[in-house]
Amino acid sequence: MKVIAHRGYSGKYPENTMLAFEKAVEAGCDEIELDVHITKDGQVVVCHDEVLGRTVDGAGPVKDHTYEELRQMNAARLYPQLTEFERIPLFEEYCAWAAGQNISTNVELKTGFYYYEEIEEKTAEIVKRYGLQARMMFSSFNHVSLLRMKQLLPECECGALISRFGMGNAGYYCNRYGFECYHPDHTGVTDEILESCRRYGIRINAWTVNDMEDLAKAYERGYAGVITNYPLECREWLSKKE
Repeated sequence: MKVIAHRGYSGKYPENTMLAFEKAVEAGCDEIELDVHITKDGQVVVCHDEVLGRTVDGAGPVKDHTYEELRQMNAARLYPQLTEFERIPLFEEYCAWAAGQNISTNVELKTGFYYYEEIEEKTAEIVKRYGLQARMMFSSFNHVSLLRMKQLLPECECGALISRFGMGNAGYYCNRYGFECYHPDHTGVTDEILESCRRYGIRINAWTVNDMEDLAKAYERGYAGVITNYPLECREWLSKKE
């Protein structure tokens, strides 16, 4: 079962920053999950929220700022005890770093509330530039984005993100549209969903698994991976099981 670091080692470090990604690798994660948006000047950036302010000392939608404006904002606002400043990284910066690491990456395309023009094309171009196709997968709550990524990078796997309510006949749905994985809220995986995914050979990567009881349940159910804020704790637990 893969340990997938949710926005990096976000349980202890500023999420979606290079610091959180580096610490996730040090913790022994197998994969890093991150989120991408498009800036006002067309740059692909790594950030979770469509609107700034929760983790970044800025305001307004990401799409309304240039990258030069964004890079001046502190993405470590919630962690003054750890670091004075962490910037919002470019996706290209992440890929240049990831190319030298022994990890895979799960890129969530944030197209659920605002559909960024050419986000799939721009993201795919960067992935190809660094030769990361074999170690890259895509996920999104907007499954149209995944269909587009399949056209652009057919060799990359895709995971259908689903809310905590889950989806009936999930395995059939993913198989029908060429999605190799199903990415549900871990609280919404019923026995019916589990059986459907098994029947159609769809792998489950559940989010966000942050306590030992849920981790044990995921392991017993045979999930392909757990998306967690605490990759070190998950890795240590799994090491004892394996």
